[in-house]
Amino acid sequence: MLTLPSIPDEFGAASSQLGDDPMLVQGAGGNTSYKHDGIMWVKASGAMLSRACSDDVFAAVDVSSVLAEIDNGGDGSCCDSLVCSEQGLRPSIETTFHALLPQRFVFHYHSVRSLAHSISIEGRQSLPDKLSGLDWLSVPYARPGLPLTKAIRSSYVDNPASVFLLQKHGVIVAGEDCADILRTIADIESRLTLPKRHTDCSAVVAESLAGWVCCSEASKLALDKTTLSRATAGSYYPDHVVFLGPSLDTADVSQLDSIRSKFGVAVLIPKVGAYLREDASPANTAMLICLSEILSMIPNDWKLEPIGHAAEKELIGWDAEKYRQKLTG
Repeated sequence: MLTLPSIPDEFGAASSQLGDDPMLVQGAGGNTSYKHDGIMWVKASGAMLSRACSDDVFAAVDVSSVLAEIDNGGDGSCCDSLVCSEQGLRPSIETTFHALLPQRFVFHYHSVRSLAHSISIEGRQSLPDKLSGLDWLSVPYARPGLPLTKAIRSSYVDNPASVFLLQKHGVIVAGEDCADILRTIADIESRLTLPKRHTDCSAVVAESLAGWVCCSEASKLALDKTTLSRATAGSYYPDHVVFLGPSLDTADVSQLDSIRSKFGVAVLIPKVGAYLREDASPANTAMLICLSEILSMIPNDWKLEPIGHAAEKELIGWDAEKYRQKLTG
């Protein structure tokens, strides 16, 4: 019987700490990994990083098998690479890039501050100055899974790094010590801090409508003219598409009551507030609040770039994301 390496306490604690911060991880997003003697523990799809110390959230995979899947026609699910299938866990959809990077620990998270920069032209242009002195690389947008792993490899092959800013996606920090990784994450977040635009939400009445619940934490999406325009212009990162749909709709109160079937999981009522279907999942709520946080800190003169209809269609029809939605629904 194969003897699996135990998960270091500091890895579980650091993973949980990362998952506890909604500015870094929303819902079941983000993933971490630990390698030892050819085996890698990686967060399972749909599992919560915040529960890394209390629940069974890490799947064990064979590193060489995962690496072989990158170029040998695999689908990127890495289910065939499991070395402990009786766990009943499915490896993260991003397991391949965890295996690709040689460092012992790899932490990936969906930083609100990094997204505020990477979804805009001016934000990306500011990154070289803001991240000066760090060992970092910028990686062009690619669909999570094998396409993203190959994009990382293309950027990494001639420029080994330990920090990766994934355009319109998030951040990866890799290293040999969990405490060092957490310090690097804190440093990155400090460098990418942006002042939030003030929006007066005092007039928001947090009441339910027929079939809908007010999400007061995200109401600035509907109250600020610039933010409303941006929120309804398209989707900007993968989890937006997966948990909120391609874009947010606007409506008035009468429409919500009479033709609510035409709307997605979330809708904005201009000058009133942000609403979620009464059957919305915690992941839907977390993503709406995340979007509100991102858009509230982007300067008015920055130009935003949605990921586009082709990328949205690819994500909506992707079996791996349908699986994750089912687990977090």
